[in-house]
Amino acid sequence: MFPKISRSTLPCMKESPGVVDLLGVLAYAELSAYARMTEDAATLAPSLADRAALSELAVAEYAHFSLLRDHLAGLGADPDAAMTPFVAALDAWHAQTRPADWLQALVKTYVGDGIANDFYREVARHLDPSVAKLVDEVLVDEVRSQFAVERVRAEVEADPAAGARLALWARRLVGEALSQAQQVAAARPELALSLVEASGGQADISRLFATLTEEHNKRMAALGI
Repeated sequence: MFPKISRSTLPCMKESPGVVDLLGVLAYAELSAYARMTEDAATLAPSLADRAALSELAVAEYAHFSLLRDHLAGLGADPDAAMTPFVAALDAWHAQTRPADWLQALVKTYVGDGIANDFYREVARHLDPSVAKLVDEVLVDEVRSQFAVERVRAEVEADPAAGARLALWARRLVGEALSQAQQVAAARPELALSLVEASGGQADISRLFATLTEEHNKRMAALGI
């Protein structure tokens, strides 16, 4: 779980603790999502229509990355330096959860990315309102969610056996995503401090992850698995 954190362990900061780290991890997450969706569209999409639709979503992810990169630069931070601490963790997440087929790719986009984004939103909620607003803007996922849900539900209704297979895949995704979030927070104490101070104690971190799991279960229900 998370290490014990106190202000004495942190450097003096003028900005709200964790802002640059949060924007840095989000920027790299969006850049990675763009690259992954582009690859999945080219290699896994079963039709040209699906390839085009996923490519459009990838373009939106890159636009979000650009927005975060520009905001970091506006804060006087080096975007590359802000992203670098998170490259290993996020690359490992993608390597460990590489989809084998189109349906797995859609479930990963909806379930895996969804629970990670819930975590980032919760961190942002405890920072400056302008940061929370920016995070909400770049993590908006209505179109992506609708795209994944419609296609996965249709396949599961046509082939119930696919539902069981995808349910196992989704459970693996949520375990890997929660582990990733814990590693990110533990490695970057400014992020964890935001949650610990705002919630009033270390124990509330466990409740946060319980909440993330509840949101995951809602996504599973939406997919019909």
